[in-house]
Amino acid sequence: MRQFFKLFTFYFMCMASAAGSFWMPIAWAKDNTVLVMGDSLSAGYGMSLEQAWPTLLQGKLHESSSKETWQVINASVSGETTQGGVRRLPALLEKFEPRWVLLELGANDGLRGYPIVNITANLSAMIEQIQASGAKVAVLGIQLPPNYGARYTSPFFAQYAILAKKYNTALVPFLLENVAGNSELMQADGLHPTLSAQPIIIANIWQHLGEFWLP
Repeated sequence: MRQFFKLFTFYFMCMASAAGSFWMPIAWAKDNTVLVMGDSLSAGYGMSLEQAWPTLLQGKLHESSSKETWQVINASVSGETTQGGVRRLPALLEKFEPRWVLLELGANDGLRGYPIVNITANLSAMIEQIQASGAKVAVLGIQLPPNYGARYTSPFFAQYAILAKKYNTALVPFLLENVAGNSELMQADGLHPTLSAQPIIIANIWQHLGEFWLP
């Protein structure tokens, strides 16, 4: 039975990686569990899931903490919207029981021009679900390309800080700070960071979440 479970786990991981869905380490989530709820910016678009910043985050946590075990569950899905996140989140919270959740969603809504009031409502619903589960939340802010116009991009970006203040969550103001706009750190589409940008993203996160990991 144990051998069957190991084979099943390996098969599940291979299928998940092939489908571009989400990655998680072989060991199942335990006490020190971080759930990353994001889109292609966190799902490793254009690279393997193991090269994306959530995997680097697990290594950073191991290096910077005396705790023996950390599990970073990357439940990010390319193309995910905030509405999709609202649908998926309850099952993920129940399955992994994370102590911390990094919420990185909204970019795809913005690129499609969805009403900001709807995006904010969906992000609010997810924050409330996470806090109700007992986990701590960090909101990861996103900026849209300037060609979408300041009348849309300014309130879109502002919603992340507003939500963090309203719900008293941790905040990374802009996930792609020092990355976006740099052709050497962005893929040809101008939307997704390259492999070499992943350590910079970790630095952005770590700069603002120093006390987030405390009990």
